[in-house]
Amino acid sequence: MTDHVRDLASVRDATERLLTAAAKLDNAAVTEPSRLPGWSRGHVLAHLARNADALVNVLEGRPMYVSAEARDADIERDTPRPLAAQLADVRDSAARFQELGDVPADWSRTVELRNGVTDSASRVPFRRWAEVELHHVDLGIGYELEDLSAEFSEREIDFLADRFAGHPGVPPTRLTDGTRAWSTGRAPEADRGAGDALITVTGSPAGLLGWLAGRRDGSGLTVEGGPLPSLPPL
Repeated sequence: MTDHVRDLASVRDATERLLTAAAKLDNAAVTEPSRLPGWSRGHVLAHLARNADALVNVLEGRPMYVSAEARDADIERDTPRPLAAQLADVRDSAARFQELGDVPADWSRTVELRNGVTDSASRVPFRRWAEVELHHVDLGIGYELEDLSAEFSEREIDFLADRFAGHPGVPPTRLTDGTRAWSTGRAPEADRGAGDALITVTGSPAGLLGWLAGRRDGSGLTVEGGPLPSLPPL
């Protein structure tokens, strides 16, 4: 069962790590490209702030964003700000999220995110944790996928593998880091047996997570049974 209280503490710790690292930048560095195509570091920081507010909306029963266009416009509006303003916004919006998380509520209720996606309220803190950790890596300031905790990496691989499970464009795939295993992609043919997977992808947790999250091309992974599957965008 998801422990939202523990996840909220992990969000707080991850946010502090990001803010401490980003505080070493300067105004010029904020305008430089991040690792996300077409986005500067300012885009990443602005998105992190607006995502925290969007998840407050989710937990309070409002639409996550007014519209996709409004979401993009808000990020573009906030991107050019100097470092101090960016960091203050990330910190303040994170505090609003944490404060709401401390309010007694029915964490078993179903909430709606973007594009009609629904989930348990108890999983929202983990979703925010993933945003903070992966976008810290995206800033390109020395924090790498290999620096992520074993707990986070395992849970995020599990989350992403589940996200692609049943996807008709992804062949039946078994993922393993040599110790744990996950299944994703469309279901195998019935006559192949319930445990069969057409493709096996082996790699480190960082390698698997990077590929699933669209942060790496999978070149460091070992693939058996066919080519490395192409994954749809997140």
